[in-house]
Amino acid sequence: MTEEQISYLIQLSIRAGEEILKIYAEPFEVENKADGSPVTVADAAAEKIILKGLAERFPDVPVVAEEAVEAGQLPRVGSSYFLVDPLDGTKEFLKKNGEFTVNIALVEEGAPVFGVVAAPALGEIYWVGASASAFKGRIDNGAVTDIEAIAVRAAPETGLSVLASRSHMSAETAELIGRLNVAETLSVGSSLKLCWVAAGKADLYPRLAPTMQWDIAAGDAVVRAAGGSVVFAETGEDFVYRVADNAGKDDLRNPHFIAVSSKALLPDLASAA
Repeated sequence: MTEEQISYLIQLSIRAGEEILKIYAEPFEVENKADGSPVTVADAAAEKIILKGLAERFPDVPVVAEEAVEAGQLPRVGSSYFLVDPLDGTKEFLKKNGEFTVNIALVEEGAPVFGVVAAPALGEIYWVGASASAFKGRIDNGAVTDIEAIAVRAAPETGLSVLASRSHMSAETAELIGRLNVAETLSVGSSLKLCWVAAGKADLYPRLAPTMQWDIAAGDAVVRAAGGSVVFAETGEDFVYRVADNAGKDDLRNPHFIAVSSKALLPDLASAA
């Protein structure tokens, strides 16, 4: 992906975030999807902006987007497609804690090769650059400032920093964390957990609870570009993204996974599982 294309996608995520913040600042209604998860008008408004922008700049690349799939619109995809979560962390959005994100990822041959994660209420943004390196910056009046390269850290000898979902902690995840040499457990919402691993704020993020492809692909791309890995929890192999022909929403649910700063930690994780 070129610098020009990356810049375009970064701006697209920022524009979607700006629309979300307009709704965030005012009273809004909440509905529930068929699976009971909440959805707001902000989800639809942000996705509309992203889909329009992707259609204009990347007309030949299929897009798998959360709200479109919810409405029964899941295109056939080949080896390359976009995954879009216009508002990840709706529960954090409803709690008004700012920990929600806009996510755009490009998947090629099963791997996320590009991702941008914008956290509009926090003014943070993470992305994969043209050199396949990871970066973070600040969102300031529609521009990205304070840009710096990020990388995963070496695990401290004193114990691991482990990320857990603020709103979706499962018993299996809690049990795994309890068996590791953990110095601290951190909680943050949405795909920010993946970005924190990428930025060296934590060592791993185990997710032994349901997620969808669009929830993690952009953050996964950032983790990989920062030198870390996202792996299947059962096997330790790199996470792979697939959309089969005639797939439905349920086919896009993810197996359990672990985002980790180094695969060297995986034997310990396996013994703890």
